Amino acid sequence: MDELLVEQGIEVDHVTIFRWVQRFTPLLIDAARPCRHAPGDRWFVDETYAKIAGRWSYLYRAIDQFGQVIDLLVAERRDMEATHNRGRGAPRRALLTLPLPAHTMRP
Repeated sequence: MDELLVEQGIEVDHVTIFRWVQRFTPLLIDAARPCRHAPGDRWFVDETYAKIAGRWSYLYRAIDQFGQVIDLLVAERRDMEATHNRGRGAPRRALLTLPLPAHTMRP
């Protein structure tokens, strides 16, 4: 930063730049943080099988209709009923399962 200002003909002490960093970093972090809104009325459960810390586990993710992540659940065994029971703690919300090929029955 100091070099950029010198190129423009502005001389600034390194302590001043350090004070700018201390002053404006929290403001920049707050401005860069995405806005979170209240969860929507409809929730969807996404399921995937992933390797976490060297072990294969089921990862369930509840999202609302806006795409905001509401809840995460990691389980060693596939247990969709536990996932639905976990979603019942939220009143007046519809908990839906995404129609993935693993969930559909073939004749």
